[in-house]
Amino acid sequence: MSEGTKTFAAVDLGASNGRVMVGRVGPGTLHLTRAHRFPNRPVRLPEGLRWDILGLYGGVLDGLRAAGPVDSLGIDSWAVDYGLLDAEGALLGNPVHYRDPRTHTVAEKVWATVPPDELYRATGIQHAPFNTLCQLVAAQGTPQLAAAKRLLLIPDLISYWLTGEQGTELTNASTTQLIDPRTRDWAVGPARRLSIDLGLFAPLRRPGDPAGSLLPHVLEATGPGGPVPVTTVGSHDTASAVAAVPARPGERFAYLCTGTWSLAGLELDSPVTTDASRAANFTNELGVDGTIRFLRNIMGMWLLQECMRTWGESDIAPLLAEAAGVPALRSVVDAADPAFLAPGAMPERIAAACRATGQRAPETRGETTRCILDSLALAHRHAIREAQRLADRAVDVVHVVGGGARNALLCQLTADACGLPVVAGPAEAAALGNVLVQARAHGSAGDSAAIRELVASTQPLTRYEPSGDRAVWESAARRAGGWSGPS
Repeated sequence: MSEGTKTFAAVDLGASNGRVMVGRVGPGTLHLTRAHRFPNRPVRLPEGLRWDILGLYGGVLDGLRAAGPVDSLGIDSWAVDYGLLDAEGALLGNPVHYRDPRTHTVAEKVWATVPPDELYRATGIQHAPFNTLCQLVAAQGTPQLAAAKRLLLIPDLISYWLTGEQGTELTNASTTQLIDPRTRDWAVGPARRLSIDLGLFAPLRRPGDPAGSLLPHVLEATGPGGPVPVTTVGSHDTASAVAAVPARPGERFAYLCTGTWSLAGLELDSPVTTDASRAANFTNELGVDGTIRFLRNIMGMWLLQECMRTWGESDIAPLLAEAAGVPALRSVVDAADPAFLAPGAMPERIAAACRATGQRAPETRGETTRCILDSLALAHRHAIREAQRLADRAVDVVHVVGGGARNALLCQLTADACGLPVVAGPAEAAALGNVLVQARAHGSAGDSAAIRELVASTQPLTRYEPSGDRAVWESAARRAGGWSGPS
């Protein structure tokens, strides 16, 4: 290890698995390895769909043990979900999964109190039935919420168990639909009118802030020696991923964070909370260093993951190879349609959506896979075009980060659909962003531009140039059945 190099652990929790990654950062050096990977399997109980949060925490401890000595660790995860604690700090049941149906009819109740245009102007967050705000309204009157004295978002809950200290990280808090993106503080007015107690939340923290040190019993269980500080990072995994986008200074770029979800958008200095933005269902989430992640949520590889679960497939490679041989744009669906949000029978639902728009339904696994990839490319195209229009910001290149950066067919289709070059990589952007924010806090990395330059100069990237007839994509977009979003 070169002089000046430090070691950081990134706890990166996704909707289907968790990992503990180890990053080594020094002058001109950025090296990432995986210490441990473990499944994230939600559990359907009689009362609904729940996260196995204790299983995840056990995986984190195993990963920290495998990581060995580190100078710091940071935690990121998916957004919106939370655990409730009682007055003694004990967890009140497993956290509810955002795909649980308890929020399906909550929007009308929310909008009857705070109209959707007013709520959007106050928070900048798109409507989604699983937003924390909707979850809390759905939970009102339940014994669990009545007994709760503290609410911790998932990464903050893991951090609390590791350190004994409570906080609410800001980038993740912004996804709750309870933060004003201009003041970067709680949106008190809407919360009060909806009878949401903001006192449940721990004090806000920002990326780079100290979050405590590992407790003695955690040190004993993981064996890295001590003390080991925990550093606040962009704890929403997309915030960490965008921080690691390898954009060059002055580059006009859009980003596409791909995984279970596709998150397509722009990095801005200020939020866009116009009526047109709300109608297009764009969201303004907070990023690292005071930025705004102006983006649209698209179902992403969830569509294929659910198909693979139905088929009993575990290897994506044969499906992609078969899909590559299927004629392009034979059938497409609106990949942003909330109809695809719930789990179960995904191949049949995709086929039904194709038939509903007068298209030939896919019959084989390869045809269904190609339908999904073509549809995602169309959704990426539409979101990036809309983002440019709404923010009045031109784009010259699309950076694809996250797991989808490994999917050469999806990257090429996205370049073709957008009519823009795609730079794919890094695939482990969330973990890299997590590591680099820690490194900066501990003096081993520079500002945002320096972080991105380090990623660009050390990580493998692949460039895809657009090809084909753009008019074909225009026609396919019309066949997809429109683009979903509240008006």
